[in-house]
Amino acid sequence: MGNGDTRVRGLAARAGGWSARHRWAAVGIWVLFVVLAMGLGSAAGRVDVKDSDQLKGETHTAAKIVEDAGIEEPASETVLIQAKDGGLKATDAEFRSAVTAVVKAVEGTGKVTDVTSPYDTRTISKDGRSALVQFDIRGESDTAGERVEPVLKAVEDVQKDHESLRIEEIGGASMMKTFDDAFGDDFQKAEYSAVPVALGILLIAFGALVAALLPVLLAVTAIMATMGLMGIVSHVMPMSDTANSVMLLVGLAVGVDYCLFYLRREREEREAGRDAQTALRVAAATSGRAIIVSGVTVCVAMAGMLFTGLAEFEAMGLASLMVVAVAMVGSVTVLPALLSLLGERVEKGKIPFLHPQSKLRRNRGRGNRESRFWTAVLKGVLARPVISVAVAAGALLAIAAPALGMKTQNLTLDQEFGDSLPIVQTYNRLNEAFPGGSDPAEVVVKADDINAPEVKSALADFRERAISSGASRGPVEIKLHDEQNIAFVYVPLVGGSDLDKAGASLDKLRDEVRPVTLGKVDGVEAPVTGQVAGSKDFNDQLAGAVIPVFAFVVVFAFGLMLLSFRSLTIAVTSIVLNLLSVGAAYGILVAVFQHGWGASLVGAEGVGAIITWLPLFLFVILFGLSMDYHVFVVSRIREARLRGRTTKDAIQHGVVTTAGVVTSAAVIMVAVFAIFGTLSMQSMKQMGVGLAAAVLIDATIIRGVLLPAVMALLGERNWYLPKWLNRLPDLTHDEAPEAVTRKSARDDEGERVPV
Repeated sequence: MGNGDTRVRGLAARAGGWSARHRWAAVGIWVLFVVLAMGLGSAAGRVDVKDSDQLKGETHTAAKIVEDAGIEEPASETVLIQAKDGGLKATDAEFRSAVTAVVKAVEGTGKVTDVTSPYDTRTISKDGRSALVQFDIRGESDTAGERVEPVLKAVEDVQKDHESLRIEEIGGASMMKTFDDAFGDDFQKAEYSAVPVALGILLIAFGALVAALLPVLLAVTAIMATMGLMGIVSHVMPMSDTANSVMLLVGLAVGVDYCLFYLRREREEREAGRDAQTALRVAAATSGRAIIVSGVTVCVAMAGMLFTGLAEFEAMGLASLMVVAVAMVGSVTVLPALLSLLGERVEKGKIPFLHPQSKLRRNRGRGNRESRFWTAVLKGVLARPVISVAVAAGALLAIAAPALGMKTQNLTLDQEFGDSLPIVQTYNRLNEAFPGGSDPAEVVVKADDINAPEVKSALADFRERAISSGASRGPVEIKLHDEQNIAFVYVPLVGGSDLDKAGASLDKLRDEVRPVTLGKVDGVEAPVTGQVAGSKDFNDQLAGAVIPVFAFVVVFAFGLMLLSFRSLTIAVTSIVLNLLSVGAAYGILVAVFQHGWGASLVGAEGVGAIITWLPLFLFVILFGLSMDYHVFVVSRIREARLRGRTTKDAIQHGVVTTAGVVTSAAVIMVAVFAIFGTLSMQSMKQMGVGLAAAVLIDATIIRGVLLPAVMALLGERNWYLPKWLNRLPDLTHDEAPEAVTRKSARDDEGERVPV
């Protein structure tokens, strides 16, 4: 068998060996799988998460009532008419003339319905300087942004004729159009630029076009296959655009990483003097196994999102889990087949000033190329492990400290986009003049007979008490749907865009006003929904999911590490180091986005809060992705230890020989995540910065300093496994003797390759 023979045991080694022997079959099966998945997914179509399934609690109940009744709520629009100075009042002739002109102009477009005058609905501010003309856009609300342009133009024309007044439109349709115009291409640009960025970094890492293309090719095909699978699976568990974007992010990150690990190890073995076949076998048995352990751990972490009870999170978790599983399978099957087919042609397309050697054979017999930088760092870390642990852990705990004061909430419009857009300024002016008017609470009242005297009396009583209780300053608007026996009650909440104050007003509505009014009528349901209610229900649901999700991810990750390395110490330290990494990421998020420290450095603003869904999302994603590096590095340390090196030497060897691939993988992840940090939306900036910072910390301080320092302090205790745990299944790779038939093939680290 060439210049070496390796007897193998283990799924990764067997899969790699089979693929290398049946390379065309392996490639054909992979291509067929990708094509079939895409074809079947396209034919099945994707079922998206419904509004009624997005949340639990009252928000879910309200959406379900509306959905079951078949009521399509139109996109509502509002025109704010406001005196620019204190001169004009709503009672003045010029002001009345402007109101009449707005009503006539919007009606004249033929695109609106139910136009109301502020003089009829009493939507005039307390100081008399502001008034609201309200109407609905005809047609489906989801596509209203495509039809609102003529209405916006009509309002602009009225503004030109009344310079002493401020006449501005805001609403669901106008915001949809504004955001699509301003940020519609943001996501696409980020998604499309992620692949070229990853390819560019891989070109620098490998110095050869073919070697750089392989990881990208694997990641892209894994993503394509998963998109098809998402369509099929969505008929059981609905998916979403957000899940699709997260899947692309995770798929690109792990797909490139897994291929990078495998390719680097195969190249390293050939540089050490082994023939292509033996090098591929060793890569399959070592890096292939690390990929499976890492992939299963990431899948378990992603599965944690299924315990949130939130449809959007469940979709993100399942989509991420699928793309990781597909990338993992591709890495240990089709990748060995492609490497076997290409042989040394994997070095084709060399870039002279980037490729480390013009010919691979110049490295024959030199063994593993080690990072000079990390060799120097490791020398200091291993010489003074106590100081290294104290400094590194202390620094990370200091970085994590701000997370203790983390405040989460759904970001309001001005928090999400700043005041750069005119419509955000309109939103702020509207909230100032009519607190809560831009995002009123919506009470969905369902009765056996909505026109029954007791129901009408309760509705009137509710309207009166909503204002007298201090929850709202009015006006409270009621819309009846007689046929469906449903009424919509719109209540502007005191507090407006201040979600803390608005939340207190919401509690008054739910806990004080509703029970003594609508709650007294038999057979009446009256769940309260709206943006503030949705934010509160989301927070409550998420708070209840935190402990189960954290427990599930940590316990299963611990179990997998214990079985994979058969070391209680490795399992415990793995969990602790990952939690420290996540904590540091939380601290950076709070410092930058909540307190505004250094926010301008990342083009962000201190918005005073972290988007509600991000902490749990980051925990699951980071806990999974950080296992990539951890499993890869620890596997290499264990491998060296089993070959007879001392623990200290094994740590040195494991860290410095994996430094190149870990650095390359981390740079790719950081670059891809940083792209999302450049988006205009603050929530996307928070996600991008949080992910990029965590990966950077994980690949440097954790893997380069803390991990080796902690392992050096523990010494032989790193491999401790209590006797009563010996009955656990053995998922480690075994040791098989390697017969070396040529001196040039001898590895300077011993004659046994763990598989």
